[in-house]
Amino acid sequence: MPTSARARLLSLARGGAVLTIAVAALNAYGAANGQERPESILPPGFGEPAAQPTARATTSAPRPAATGAAPAPAATGFVQPLPTDTPTPTASATPTATPTVDPDVLAQYEMPEFARRSLDRIGPAGPREGALGPEAFRGADGGFVEGLMRRVAAPLPSRWLSILLRRTLVAQLDTPEKLNGADFAAERAWLLLRMGEAVAARAVVQSVDNADYTPKLYQVAMNAALATGDPAELCGIADAGLAATRERGWTLAQAMCAGLAAEPARAKALLTAARRRNVASGIDLQLAQKVVGAAPGGGQAVTIEWAGVGDLTAWRFGLAAATGVTIPDELFDATGRQARYWYALAPGIPLADRIGAADAAAGQGVLSAAALVDLYSAVDAANDMPAAASGTANDLRTAYVGNDVDARLAAMRQLWGVADKAGGEPPYARLVLTARAAARLPVRTGIEEAPLLVASMLTAGIDRGAARWRGAVDEGSDAWAMIALADPDAGGRLSYRQLSSYAGRGDAALKQRLFFAGLAGLGRLAPDDIERAAEALDVRIGAQNAWTRAIDRAAAEGQQGNVVLLAAIGMQTPAWRGVPPAMLYRIVGALRAVGLEGEARMIAAEALARV
Repeated sequence: MPTSARARLLSLARGGAVLTIAVAALNAYGAANGQERPESILPPGFGEPAAQPTARATTSAPRPAATGAAPAPAATGFVQPLPTDTPTPTASATPTATPTVDPDVLAQYEMPEFARRSLDRIGPAGPREGALGPEAFRGADGGFVEGLMRRVAAPLPSRWLSILLRRTLVAQLDTPEKLNGADFAAERAWLLLRMGEAVAARAVVQSVDNADYTPKLYQVAMNAALATGDPAELCGIADAGLAATRERGWTLAQAMCAGLAAEPARAKALLTAARRRNVASGIDLQLAQKVVGAAPGGGQAVTIEWAGVGDLTAWRFGLAAATGVTIPDELFDATGRQARYWYALAPGIPLADRIGAADAAAGQGVLSAAALVDLYSAVDAANDMPAAASGTANDLRTAYVGNDVDARLAAMRQLWGVADKAGGEPPYARLVLTARAAARLPVRTGIEEAPLLVASMLTAGIDRGAARWRGAVDEGSDAWAMIALADPDAGGRLSYRQLSSYAGRGDAALKQRLFFAGLAGLGRLAPDDIERAAEALDVRIGAQNAWTRAIDRAAAEGQQGNVVLLAAIGMQTPAWRGVPPAMLYRIVGALRAVGLEGEARMIAAEALARV
């Protein structure tokens, strides 16, 4: 895509401070290596997972709905809702010149052989960036892997498992047998979109050369471009996408790209032809007209009215985000959480409008603790921010650089909403926000909020920082239990007596069962104590079904990728309370068996923090 086209598109967005989110690295997992630093995020980047893209692009867009069920394997892809028939070219459209050079010869000039990328290994990130290795799916059946990805209902209840799943999907992976590499990339990007990881999805799509695109990848590429609020991303593939899929969305993409390329006459002619042939109507056509009209020489301003619009699709989201059109809250409320995570990463959205979405994205793992702190730092430096956001930024500054420990701790209590002792449990995103500030506090005994301090540090993988508090908290408390699970240097095993002493706040019975599942999965209980506790707590860790056999087999064969996907399938529930302790035991144990013990520890500790 021409740089000038992208620059013109970015100039269309509404004015306002826009936070530059650090997105160059993956979720580098400090806990896995015992490093006291927050994780970073993958290159940036509705709720019942939409249906999956098929080999032939279709035209019905899955409506974002409530999270909970897995997508239907054979349903249509996540595309904008435009009619199916593609109009024939009209005289009003500028004709293309007849090529006089053999296409294969021309392709050599456009992409020399030495610059072409293989479909055998695809992905934007390697182990140095924190992603899994290329052999994560070594020996796995491609059809089985594809089926697993299609069945994952995202977003997941676990922030840490979401982070690990992203690190898996963006890795430079060897393509499994029986899969086309481009289709494998499409499936990975499609799952990332359902997770809310719009920019990571686009990075996976861009790992494939345009000449190797399949109809499925064209379909996912369009949705990735729309989810990132960047329709200019379509300009390099609009003609080929239309030829490969015959999908009407590419017809309007051609018109928008003509406008972005400073060809207003051709853009208007294409829009006129599209309107005449009923390619699109209503707000879908108006949003495309707004992109064309705001481009150089567009010569028209289009007012978008959302009245009567019942749902938010990728097409509407992407073009509204690109042109600075405010999307009504009720449309977000009627769709899944993924849309808000896309909104948090969209560069054309003013900072003040992205704050709430950024909090939600951080709680899910789409944004790291460092990125969320950066956002509130930008709020602190900006003018005309909402009063609540400015107050949060002020409290965050005090939490980091307050005059004394008491002032810093008081600021954190204010951020968590527990300053008046009546706020209940704080939003998980606020624990993410204070992770590094909590790690800076000196260890003290008698601090009532010690469980929140420990949980906050663990959101960013600061496991050794949390372990410093072991001697300052009471045995049997929430803080003690999370440290027992997360400490990378824990020696020996806990006794049955110590396990029985745990009585966490809230649903104590469920938390004790989850605590047992985590300890048993991590190998931190003696075999006899595991059997005794499983019977006493009624956690049927020995039960067998198709899922347990699959994850055990993947763990035994060292297939990290399959273990991660199966772990995600095991968490097909919107909240942690719906995760069975026996399933947590299998997930933690399988991750540990394939060398992902750091992530296993964080997931086990997260269970106690969020139930």
